[in-house]
Amino acid sequence: MMNVPQLRLESTNARIGLDIQQPVQEIQQAPADLKIKQPKAELEVNRTLSQLTIDQTEAWADMDLKHISRRIEEFAQRGYEDWLSGLARMSQEGDDLMRVENGGNPIAEHAKMNSESPMYEFNIGFIPRANSVKINYQPSKVQLNWQTHKPEIDITVNRPQHQYTPGKVNISIEQMPSLKINWTT
Repeated sequence: MMNVPQLRLESTNARIGLDIQQPVQEIQQAPADLKIKQPKAELEVNRTLSQLTIDQTEAWADMDLKHISRRIEEFAQRGYEDWLSGLARMSQEGDDLMRVENGGNPIAEHAKMNSESPMYEFNIGFIPRANSVKINYQPSKVQLNWQTHKPEIDITVNRPQHQYTPGKVNISIEQMPSLKINWTT
């Protein structure tokens, strides 16, 4: 057998070490400072008073409870009407007496008419009459005047507080590469 020379190689790989420091980032955001002021609205109310009037004059008159001035006025009017009707009656009687030649007995007829009581009519009635009380109502009027005010808003923005520490990577060779060559026979 023959001895052939041999070449032997021994190698060692390089080994790299990494030392990594992570980056650090800190962010703090303070909320914005907000001030809101809302002035009150102004309201003005103008109102007229409502008015209710009740007139019972006719209802009282229906029950014969009249004011003295109204009684005087009614008596004066009735006296005037009675005076006019008396004049008309006397004029008619005078005309009847002038025409005596037409026949009849005007003196006896006039005596009979003037001596008889007048016929009064009576009907069922209600005292006081319906709708004799007059009612008038005027409602009040309301006027509203208002003035609104916009809110006063004051905003102060706070900037974020930002701190950043960058990361580092340190590279080192933990094992150096090597190559050994041996020759053997």
